[in-house]
Amino acid sequence: MGEKIKDLALHAWSRIELLIRWGLFAVLSGIFIGAIGSLFVYSLARATGTREKYPWILLFLPLAGVFIVWSYHVLHDEKDTGTNLVLSAIHSGEKIPLKMAPLIFLSTILTHFTGGSAGREGAALQIGGSIGHTLGRLFRFDEKDQHIMIMCGMSAAFSSVFGTPLAAAFFSMEVVSVGILHYSALVPCVVSSLVAGAVARYLHIVPEHFSIAGQIPDFTVSAALITALLAALAAGVSILFCVALHTAEKLYKHFLKNAYLRAAAGGILIILLTILVGSQDYNGAGMFIIERCFENDYVPYAFLLKILFTALTLGAGFKGGEIVPTFFIGATFGCTFGNLSGFSPALCTAVGMGAVFCGVTNCPITSLFICFELFGFTAMPYYLLAIAISYMLSGYYGLYHSQKIVYSKYKTEFINRKTH
Repeated sequence: MGEKIKDLALHAWSRIELLIRWGLFAVLSGIFIGAIGSLFVYSLARATGTREKYPWILLFLPLAGVFIVWSYHVLHDEKDTGTNLVLSAIHSGEKIPLKMAPLIFLSTILTHFTGGSAGREGAALQIGGSIGHTLGRLFRFDEKDQHIMIMCGMSAAFSSVFGTPLAAAFFSMEVVSVGILHYSALVPCVVSSLVAGAVARYLHIVPEHFSIAGQIPDFTVSAALITALLAALAAGVSILFCVALHTAEKLYKHFLKNAYLRAAAGGILIILLTILVGSQDYNGAGMFIIERCFENDYVPYAFLLKILFTALTLGAGFKGGEIVPTFFIGATFGCTFGNLSGFSPALCTAVGMGAVFCGVTNCPITSLFICFELFGFTAMPYYLLAIAISYMLSGYYGLYHSQKIVYSKYKTEFINRKTH
């Protein structure tokens, strides 16, 4: 009996020791990466504000693209695959160089400053993953624990940059292998996400939030059918976006073998498109356009233009992320659908954002949590239904080639394949 009690005590202490260990490292990661993420957000805001004040800065976009390519060449990181490398490191144990963090930090700011169409969360994931991996090596963690530190860093960066700690905690555990959650990283990801979010708030980084109070109809059969139709169409939009991103990159490389020429050509194309459109609404991240959609101020074809602008920007070699453009596309498409159907445009904007995000990331749990944190819990049935349908109908397409579909979306079977 005494031996049993002793074994139980030893097992209990080992778990407590593990909790304390991961808690301390997650707090450290959250503070450090949260501060860097906050600086990143502040720098992007200043860069965007300067470009909006002086629109002619857009003319330097081709030069900025050439400089970004040169920077990666000088630091011997020409084959950088961005977020795909971070995901591959968790799957296969590839090393993430620390230089990825400053490179993506500065190149993303330069892309936004000169008017490239890109987001910020993808860059944040690379910053967080790179620093998390470096911390894991610094503390001499084994390979599997280093993988957890990468996810821990990703959660911290996402939380500090977008202000959604719940979604950030689960995104890094869910995006790596579709069909499973890496629960071994639950405590580190949760703690680092909460700490990083607190650091960002302390440094006056305001979390994103959109109010749709008073614009949520009762969840009836007809409302459910309209939501299902919106989700199905949003799944199609998510596939279109993924195909456009991957096709643009292939076309650039096919017709322009030189990376410098690709960057310059991409910058020129964005300048010409901006002149044709007559505004810079589709340059940068475009968060103000998302805000306009909740006020029912929209352009019916805005989502198509944003897909084009973003594909031409990122395909040419500019740096940034795809997630805010995804929100832009989902919001403008949802608002358009709401106006055409006569069904609460503000609610459709929110549902469109969640559904398109789910379609491109294959992360239904994260998508649901993002909707809760951005729009509140009141419209839960709408988000739940739309995200489930979008997840199924978006198939095996995704933003990240390194993302693995571990289990089929349609059958209870193991498939282990990468996204298109």
